[in-house]
Amino acid sequence: MSYAFTNSPAPAKRQAHSVAGSNAVAAGAQKNRLFGMVVLAASAELVVVAIAAYSAAALYHRLVLFDPPEASKYILQSIFISVLQLLVSVGLRQYSRIQTQPRHVFLWSGASSVFFVFSLFISTIFLLKISDGFSRATVIAQAASVLLAVLCTRTVWFSLLQPAIASGLIEARRIILIGDSSHCSDFSARVFGSGIRTIRSFEFPAVGLNSSTMLSAGEAFPHAHQLVSACRPLRADDIVILSSEADVPAALVLAEALSELPLDVHVVPVGAIDLMAMSRITQFGNTVTMRIFQCPLTQFNRAVKRAFDVVTSIAGLVLACPVFVIIPILIKLDSRGPVLFRQTRHGYNTEPIRVLKFRSMIVMEDGDNFSPAVRGDERVTRVGRFLRRTNLDELPQLFNVLIGDMSLVGPRPHATSQNEEFARLIGSFHRRHNVKPGITGWAQVNGYRGNVDTLEKMRRRVEYDLFYIDNWSLLLDVKIVILTLFSRKVYRNAY
Repeated sequence: MSYAFTNSPAPAKRQAHSVAGSNAVAAGAQKNRLFGMVVLAASAELVVVAIAAYSAAALYHRLVLFDPPEASKYILQSIFISVLQLLVSVGLRQYSRIQTQPRHVFLWSGASSVFFVFSLFISTIFLLKISDGFSRATVIAQAASVLLAVLCTRTVWFSLLQPAIASGLIEARRIILIGDSSHCSDFSARVFGSGIRTIRSFEFPAVGLNSSTMLSAGEAFPHAHQLVSACRPLRADDIVILSSEADVPAALVLAEALSELPLDVHVVPVGAIDLMAMSRITQFGNTVTMRIFQCPLTQFNRAVKRAFDVVTSIAGLVLACPVFVIIPILIKLDSRGPVLFRQTRHGYNTEPIRVLKFRSMIVMEDGDNFSPAVRGDERVTRVGRFLRRTNLDELPQLFNVLIGDMSLVGPRPHATSQNEEFARLIGSFHRRHNVKPGITGWAQVNGYRGNVDTLEKMRRRVEYDLFYIDNWSLLLDVKIVILTLFSRKVYRNAY
């Protein structure tokens, strides 16, 4: 059986990724630099949390209770909270993964640890029967102050660390690749922006036995110990086996042979890298599956979004009461016809809904008889031109939000004829309907509104809509609402 044990460098598109083993000293320096930054970040959070906890107590006592706090008690309490926060963060390995996890995960883990720390603190003072010495309002103020301090500290450190990793000043991970040289080159270039550096690559070992007859790693790869010996002094963090679909069984056996090394071993099917980038390994009953897509919003998220919609739409309707009196009068004085225009559009799960608008045209087209407005459209009335330019024609959709047909923020609904046309041309188009349509959306605040006269414009609009669906948060909804009110981009193509 032949064994292809050749050191094949994988040149990247921007720089050479194959590094000789003699660079171990430089790599060690980079690792020490990363460790130093992580220790410094954890130490800074320890100090900032202690200061935030004591400051919150001191301010509350002086500004609300008009009584200086008992310094020794609150200093000890603040130190206890900050040490506990550090122990929880270290225990949950939040800092050890700072170089590979996204910002929102790092911040969310910090918020969770603050909640856990104060729950533990309150339980402790209750069990020790010393809770009378602490004001409930003071503890709540401290919790809010510590939460803000943790989020700000982590945001600062993340913004400092990630550019250093991306520029190569600090290496996040050092990896060894095993696979075809072209696959190694592509994979190396793909992960380079994440600070992951390829230090060496090897051809996939030739397999003499049929995968179905493999009994052990030693039988399948009798010379695997040579590969292990070559990898051991490189001090890598990971080995990534890039296998074709046919080589997956052999790759699993090779991974077993490489398990002798004190590092992480990964198997990546080269034809499914994009698919795996979108997937998550999840527990499904008593088995494990690769989840490619998930429902955009959990039940809890839907409840939060619905509560935001109801509260905001009611507030909007109350504030807009004078507008709902003035605009109908102007419409009636300007042209004949009803004040409100109802148009059938696709809502959640492509179910038809009747969307309300202030009438801005002399016609009321619907269904297949619909043609979108264009610049200088003669069908638009004088009042309608003002309403469309200022987005005031959309105000009645607050009623759609209130009754649950629409959301305040989401992909803008299109006329049914437009939907059917673009769904035939854009494969992922109907994913827009996995959430309720919105009065405003991420695409609109980025300038993608108005008539869609080219396929490329619709593709871009769909890209922004899908980004919103895949990255939804309540803060993103709030941001979009604020941008809708104040950003010039929202009015760029309004006519």
